[in-house]
Amino acid sequence: MARKHIVVLTGAGVSAESGISTFRDSGGLWDKYDVNEVCSIEGWERNPSLVLEFYNARRAQLRDARPNPAHYAIASLESSYDVDVITQNVDNLHERAGSTRILHLHGELTKVRPEDSYCDRDSFSTENVIDVGYEPVRLGDKSPGGIQLRPHIVFFGEAVPNIVKAIDLVESADLILIVGTSLQVYPAAGLYRYARPDIPIFIIDPKEVPVHDGRITHITEVATKGMETFSKILEEKKF
Repeated sequence: MARKHIVVLTGAGVSAESGISTFRDSGGLWDKYDVNEVCSIEGWERNPSLVLEFYNARRAQLRDARPNPAHYAIASLESSYDVDVITQNVDNLHERAGSTRILHLHGELTKVRPEDSYCDRDSFSTENVIDVGYEPVRLGDKSPGGIQLRPHIVFFGEAVPNIVKAIDLVESADLILIVGTSLQVYPAAGLYRYARPDIPIFIIDPKEVPVHDGRITHITEVATKGMETFSKILEEKKF
């Protein structure tokens, strides 16, 4: 009998309990920077040194962070199901927890690329993407071809190349699990709508989520506790 296919959509809430804050949180790293200056393509073009400084700080924060029980619970689903994780997060905590099939919609914090690559001209090829781990990158750090390196991050104002792959995965799912996202950042927020009309959708988020869909069961808990509840539901329903 074929294993069921679970697609997990994750956002900042799944990493919050690891100490990774979002720009909607007060306090911490995000309060020190104007989001429009450090997370947009226009900001990069105006002041690349500031953008690099910001992502160096985020990389240093990630170095000291650890996966939390929600990350491990998502990874453990692979023992019984075919699991694809589609994440809006740029951290590597899903990887470090053991998930093996992860699609990053908004890029990866531990990677950089030449600023003239990963675009329409090269069909968004990752050939020139470089894994720098947690090391800083500064103005003047260039690729072997002599091009300034930039974060491998999808800035505001840029295309989201992996959205088509994400839609394909959602369309093939037998169950959708959404963890730690308020479904307000598009295009990721609309992904669940591509799920087949007969499949269950679970949302784990302590806050109200502004969606109305009869397929949705809302578990109003933080990610770690919500994953415990979700695992019990799977067991009870023998999904």
